[in-house]
Amino acid sequence: MTLTVLISTAVGIGIGAQVIARYVQIPSIVLLLLSGLALGASGLRWIEPSLLGSGLEVIVSLSIAIILFEGGLNLQFRDLGSVSISLRNLITIGVGITLVGGAIAAHLLLDFPWPIAFLYASLVVVTGPTVVTPLLKLVGVERRVATLLEGEGILIDPIGAILAVIMLNIVLSGQAVPLVLSDTAVPLLILRGLLLRLGIGVAIGLISGGLLSLLLKQSKILPQELKNLVVLAAVWGSFSIAQALRSESGLLAVVVIGIVLRAACVPDERLLRQFNEQIGILANSVLFILLAADLSIEQLFDLGQEGVVAVLVLMLVVRPINILVSTWNRGFNWRQQFFLSWVAPRGIVAASMASLFAISLSNQGMSGGDTLKALVFLTILMTVFVQGMTAGWIARWLDLRAGRVRTVIVGQHPLARLLTQLLQQKGEAAMLIDFDVDEVSPDRLNDIPVLSDRLRLEELEAEGISAFSTFLALTNSPELNGILAQRALELFRPDLIAILSSSPLGNGKSLSAIVPEIQIAFAPQIPLEMWNQFLAQNEAQLVEIVLNLPSFSAQQTELQTLIASNEILPLLIERDQDLRIIFSNEAWQVGDRITCLLHRSTASALSLSLTQPVSLAMT
Repeated sequence: MTLTVLISTAVGIGIGAQVIARYVQIPSIVLLLLSGLALGASGLRWIEPSLLGSGLEVIVSLSIAIILFEGGLNLQFRDLGSVSISLRNLITIGVGITLVGGAIAAHLLLDFPWPIAFLYASLVVVTGPTVVTPLLKLVGVERRVATLLEGEGILIDPIGAILAVIMLNIVLSGQAVPLVLSDTAVPLLILRGLLLRLGIGVAIGLISGGLLSLLLKQSKILPQELKNLVVLAAVWGSFSIAQALRSESGLLAVVVIGIVLRAACVPDERLLRQFNEQIGILANSVLFILLAADLSIEQLFDLGQEGVVAVLVLMLVVRPINILVSTWNRGFNWRQQFFLSWVAPRGIVAASMASLFAISLSNQGMSGGDTLKALVFLTILMTVFVQGMTAGWIARWLDLRAGRVRTVIVGQHPLARLLTQLLQQKGEAAMLIDFDVDEVSPDRLNDIPVLSDRLRLEELEAEGISAFSTFLALTNSPELNGILAQRALELFRPDLIAILSSSPLGNGKSLSAIVPEIQIAFAPQIPLEMWNQFLAQNEAQLVEIVLNLPSFSAQQTELQTLIASNEILPLLIERDQDLRIIFSNEAWQVGDRITCLLHRSTASALSLSLTQPVSLAMT
């Protein structure tokens, strides 16, 4: 097998597994691991990672750098305030609890020598952002719990990797590893190595991130098509420099670079995040396929039931103790603590480090490397399969599922608030972004990057809203409505996107004519100020019109006439038990139930068939 065939096969199988996993709504790592095992040394032998030689270590290192940088870039410090102390405890005290607990389990249950036992524990202190973040999006757990798990996954990876390398160096040097009270040399050695690598990583990350953010803001110097590639080169360059100074310090450096860029609000950050997300998915897919393919299934079975019990101890005893101590008196109830204890899947960092450590131990003539690797992969398999596949059910049982927003409305005026209330009253989960366009000066309305700093649809995801079916832009500015609609289409791909009537563009065409996915809401032309004034003065009334036979034609004609004369404003339509926003080009059908807004003086003269007025508190 040539290297070209090997890499192309790994890429193809990995991306295929990602597509299937996304379609069937399961964690992608499940299919990646199964595919790697099936096609690797213990299966069909289509993929032989050993052919890469030392190149495997290069691929692993650069891929991990990209994955961790993406995690830092997606980290929302704004949301960490409510969980900052618990997060600090998890990545400090929690690491110690997992290190000691995992080592004891491996030593007592599997007769691992203490050095190998502690090396195993150091590898599994990490959770994986590439596993945790997609899983939480899939489950939709409440935001505070999700924030803590995501923050832990991103920040503990470089800390755990550094700790694991220090433990490996201790094992290779032949020093005693059990941390007995009478021997303080080992704890001091670990602490010194950890602090040194953390310091180097933070320093290089801050310097590189700061310089890179300044460069990205110079649009005249750096063309748009090169920005993402410059970031990629800078991340890999900073990672390599940090690694040259002290091994594994580069892992924290790339996380810090991502955090700095996110905080700096660089232009086109959305495009940068999308690019790195795609590169991260590719790296994650290829790595899991290659590493799983190099694993021997026989070695997994050789661990026996003792290996399974050791992992169960880590999942059901060590992790709950970790969560209980780290979140003590921090405002988490027992249901939240239960979920936090249950969800701790291990990911790509543990897998890659275990594979590299097995090679290092073998090169030094030390036994236990293959067994160590097998136990780490067993931990990954069990935590991903058991915890990942049941997380949704556990969240529902504990009543921790976050409400799924179906409709997002942007606008700060009575009509936008009324429509949001109306949807909520009818059982639709609607969210209003209360944004006043009048607070933005006219010259800034034409500057899309500046405007995006004032209203960032990207931050909806930070609020736990990663998908919705309807987006409605109702601000007073037609230009802003068009910008927001196009951005929502690009970011979230909702089923329905609607705006108020838009002004013609430079070519004389409307936005909806150019972008067919964007519809005009309610009516072709809407006197927004008039309807808002009616609502503010309590002169408007909500009614429901039902179009029925035999008067359907007459009803349809009268309704169109009233809409054209702005005497009535159609808002919502219920058709075949489906509720949605009305479009300006709506084709009416028999049985349609239309919720409309009209002036109270018009209601008495209306000849259409009406139900009783809709009861809704309008402010």
